[in-house]
Amino acid sequence: MVNLVLASQSPRRKELLSILGIPFSVVPSSIGEAPAAEEKPEEFVVRLAREKGVEVASRVSHSVILSADTVVTLDGEILGKPADEQDAVRMLRKLSGRDHWVYTAVCVVNQLKQETLEGMDRTRVWFNPLHEVQILDYIRRENVLDKAGAYAIQGYAGIYIPKIEGNYFNVMGLPLPLVHELLCRTLS
Repeated sequence: MVNLVLASQSPRRKELLSILGIPFSVVPSSIGEAPAAEEKPEEFVVRLAREKGVEVASRVSHSVILSADTVVTLDGEILGKPADEQDAVRMLRKLSGRDHWVYTAVCVVNQLKQETLEGMDRTRVWFNPLHEVQILDYIRRENVLDKAGAYAIQGYAGIYIPKIEGNYFNVMGLPLPLVHELLCRTLS
């Protein structure tokens, strides 16, 4: 039996990882989440997932560490977690009536094999046009401050998302097909 460690305190990631039926413990990463100057969203999310996994690996032993990071991007701009409600309103206004990309990178650090595997998934998401009243109502309904892009597809915001192209779980923050693939590779 492998000692699997999830390097995240995200309730969504815990819920999704539970679907795989593998017991795991949680050791959140303490890595900051700021992109470097001129770092592309794809590079940023992969780097951050790796840094989170390596940081947690430095604090545990004889484990397989699973880390991930998710960003929402619009026109090349990273829409991270909003700083406050006004920032959330700004982000949702930008997303209104537009399509955007969600990138999630996953890193698996297997201390037993001294191996690190990583991958990234992306999903295109379309938002309906939102009226100001809808944006403010949504922000009152859900805590958006801990969500990249200020929304959660699995929550009330889902009523404003008519379609996606790609993996739904990726938008939630943990692309299960990619996670399953990386875990199978490292645990075989």
